[in-house]
This record gives sequence, C-alpha cells and structure tokens, in this order.
Amino acid sequence: MHRPIDEPRFGDEGGGHGPASVPPPYRPHPAPHDLPASWTGVPGPPAGPWADSQGAPDPGRVDPRVLGALLARHGWRRRGGAAGRYSRWTPPGGGTGTSLLVPESRAFPDCEDLLGEALTALARSATPSAREVLTGLAVPSDEIRWWRDVPPGPAGTVPWTVQEQLRSAARQLLLAGALAVRGRAGYHGARHRRPARASLESVVVGAVTGGRGLTAFLPVEPGRAVAVRLYHALHAAREATDYQRATGGMEAFDAAVEAGVSRELTEALVALVRGTEGARVALEWAPSAGAPEGCAARPEPVEFSPGDLPALREASARYLTDEPSVPVRLTGAVVRMRRSGPRGEGTVRLRVLGGAEVPHVRVTLDEEAYRTAGHAHLVGLPIRVVGRLESRGGFRRLTDASGVVPVQVDETERDRLMKALQENLDFFEEACGPDEG
Repeated sequence: MHRPIDEPRFGDEGGGHGPASVPPPYRPHPAPHDLPASWTGVPGPPAGPWADSQGAPDPGRVDPRVLGALLARHGWRRRGGAAGRYSRWTPPGGGTGTSLLVPESRAFPDCEDLLGEALTALARSATPSAREVLTGLAVPSDEIRWWRDVPPGPAGTVPWTVQEQLRSAARQLLLAGALAVRGRAGYHGARHRRPARASLESVVVGAVTGGRGLTAFLPVEPGRAVAVRLYHALHAAREATDYQRATGGMEAFDAAVEAGVSRELTEALVALVRGTEGARVALEWAPSAGAPEGCAARPEPVEFSPGDLPALREASARYLTDEPSVPVRLTGAVVRMRRSGPRGEGTVRLRVLGGAEVPHVRVTLDEEAYRTAGHAHLVGLPIRVVGRLESRGGFRRLTDASGVVPVQVDETERDRLMKALQENLDFFEEACGPDEG
C-alpha cells in the first residue's frame, strides 16, 4: 500500500537511451506515503539534493559508492561492467527491466553523465526498490525494517487489518526508541511524548510489496540517536527474553532498562508478534555516514516468536508497577477546576509550563489551595505546586500537593493566559462533573 516517491502515470510514451536502458518515461508525480503525516512527516520526497520534478537527485551531489551500496542493499544485482570504470546493475528478481551503469568513482571522466542517466532511470522505474534507493540518496538515512510472518490472504496479499497492525506496532517501536533517547525508564507514560513525537516528524516510511514488511528511513540528522537506541534496546530485549525463558527470572529485564528497554518497547514487540508465526526487526546504517560507535557494521535482524509473548507481557506489567513516583516542583496554568460543592477540596487540571515532562496533570487541592488556584486562574497567573508525579495513570496525576502559590510572569505570557481564559470560560466550574485523565 506504499505510495511511491515518484509513481509512473500511464499514458505517456517514450523510450530510454544511452548506457542506462529504461522503460517508457511515464511522468511521475509526488504522492503521500501510506502512514499518517503525524508520524511520517511531510508527504512526498524528503528534503535533500532533489533537482527535478521527476525526483532524480542532483548527480553532482551523489557519491557513486553510496549509490552502489544502496543498490546492493535493496537487492539489485551487479552484472559486470568495465573493471575500475563502471558497473552494470539489474533490478531484483533478474527481470529484463531497468539496467543501470554506475561509475566506480567520481574520477571516471563521464561520471556525472552516467549518474544522471542512472538516477533518471531509477526515478522512472516501476521497481519498488528504486524508490527506496532514491529515498536513501535524498537524505542520508538509517533504515529500520519490520517483517511479520503472517498467513497470506487472497492472491498472496495480506489483509488490510493485518497491515494496520504492522503499522501500529512499528509506530510504537519508533516512539519507544525516541522516548529512550530522552531518558531511561521502565515506564515513560506521558513524559517526553511531545518532543519524542516531534523527533520522528522527518521519518519517511514505505511498505514492502505484499504487506508483510515495512521500512522506515530515519535521517542521520536528527534520527540517528533513535536508531542507535533501538539497536541496543532490541538486542537487550532479546537477551532478557532468552534469560527469562531459560531461568524464569526477570532480572535481565531490570538491567535492560539502561539499554532503552521499557514498557513502551515491550508493548510494541507484543503488538508486532501477536497473531503471527514470528517477526523480526533489522537495522541498516546510512552508507554515507557509516556505522555508529559501539554498533555492528552490519547488524543481524532481531527475531521474536509467539513463544516470547509471555516473557514480554510479564516484563511489561513489571515495568508498569515498579516505576516509582517522581518528586516534582512544577509550574502550570490552571485550565479546569471542579469540586462537588461550594466548599471543601477540589480537583484542578494544570497545563504544565515547567518542572515536569508532561503536558497536563491533575491535582487534588484542599480548600485554601483550591481558592488560591482559582484566584490565580481569574487574573491569568500560573501557580507553582510541589508534589509527587504518580506513575499510575501515566504520570498524569500529582499527589501530596503542597505549597500552592501564584507565579508572576511577564506581560506577554500573562496576556496569552488571559486570552486563553476568556476563550475557555466553561473550564472554570464549581459544579459536579466527570473527572478527566
């Protein structure tokens, strides 16, 4: 279901020429990728050395060695050529379609001409791997691949619901890696989610033919940190699972937190494996950037099977219950107030401005503190409060609250808070109502 970076449009006519023999030059057009823009970023080709409307990169900025490495990675076959000058590449499967001539280095006299013809042929090719090669050239990217061994549907395809399960699991796994970059924890909950999601906006995603696989391209800047963290976390999760299945002990999962394993990652692996006969995740580093320090140059895929699910589920539950509450001193703007009567304690919802890595928290205040929060809300001032951020509920609740005081802010921030108050007067309630998370 992947929409290509540049998809041929039937109806145009033409033919190839020169060393790179190409199929008729159907006019390509940009198209969105198959995952939501909130995860994959801006639809269409990623920013990079793209030069023309057909999606072919500028040959003057392409390293032929990188192009050769990407072709080999994506299954293209090298079929000879002039030794030390150029090599000929044919598509995966040994078909008779596009054939590319790629110079060995930029020292070859006709290097730029050959690269230009090869890149144009890739941009016009209907071969799915051609689009992946162009994506890897556009922005140096580490690649993460997911495969699921699932029963085939009609005509060997995978049902849409099964493909959606793969997309969801892959999204969860990337988010778990992005969260681990920001801090090691057995359970992240709502913490760091906003910056973690923002760090994935540049990710480009494409589906493997047949619907059993998915590939994510993480730009080296800024995505390498996520790829490296996932590399260590996946291997640590595999080792911890093996240890639990062999001994019954969960100690290895406790130690794996430092490598980036968390409830979020184990839940992603459960979602990936559930309903399959097995699943695997593989990482490949951007050829132009090389392997990061402390990682294998060519990592082996990490595989999980249905027999691993009990250990992963037990680890997930353990991370949820064992993550301690966090003492905080946070500043927040009051956005909702509720209590059951005109007097007594009440519940306040704060939009966190500082002191905690969550967007909103709920806190129960005694009568005096509730009145202080109400006055601060009416005049457009945030409050400062000390308490413990509870892991139960995803770190969205503050307990043992004390020291509630208004906080002075600059005029610009106060005007913005007052405007928000005027636009949301219904949030200030003294009546009964359902509590919110």
